[in-house]
Amino acid sequence: MVSRKDFLKSLGLAGVTVVAAPFVLHCRSKDNEGEDVTIDNSVSTVCAVTNTETEGPFPTKSPSTLVQTNIVGDRTGVPFEINLIIQNVKANCAALQGVIVDIWHCDKDGNYSEYGGTGMQSTNYTSYHFLRGRQTTDENGKVSYTSIFPGWYDGRATHIHVHIYNNVGTSLLITQIAFPEGSGSQIELVNVSSGYRGMSGYTYNSTDNVFSDGTSNEMSTLSGSVSSGFKLEHTIKVNA
Repeated sequence: MVSRKDFLKSLGLAGVTVVAAPFVLHCRSKDNEGEDVTIDNSVSTVCAVTNTETEGPFPTKSPSTLVQTNIVGDRTGVPFEINLIIQNVKANCAALQGVIVDIWHCDKDGNYSEYGGTGMQSTNYTSYHFLRGRQTTDENGKVSYTSIFPGWYDGRATHIHVHIYNNVGTSLLITQIAFPEGSGSQIELVNVSSGYRGMSGYTYNSTDNVFSDGTSNEMSTLSGSVSSGFKLEHTIKVNA
């Protein structure tokens, strides 16, 4: 059987960083008891296309059937709000209205819906459709989703998949969203206190097969707490 990790290794280093943007880290934390934590790994506002990344191995099979903002399904975990802004590089990074945005991510145990029963994912969720959703951007280029904080699985850092199409269904970009790491980060707080997998064996961005070539334009900004939930903000830039 082929493991997830071996499959991802076979893909090589996906994506080429278009611009090595300046990297700024802001960190505010109180303690590990669920108090407010904001970690902002933001970059400069250079108008360049966000990195392209691999869609597999668990893309949504029929995304047009999953037009929804609440993608939790029957999953449990730390509440999580996902806010994405899509901008058009061909229009000086103006907000891009009317494009279709699909997202998907694993549950707190590292499993994906619509797949399973194989060496890549032993738990069979082929008849489930949790943690997948489609939305269309508003006049501000924004889409929002209600979810749970993603877990992780062997060989990958915590991440969210995104596929963006124009209004007639032509693919504009497939990418992934990275999460800040380090002491006091949301990843650590969630995994040590909320019934997630913990941090033993976790793969960090620097050694992740997708993110190891850099996350400068794929890094999200997170805020919130374990007790009240977290919020993700991220801007994705496409050629449209």
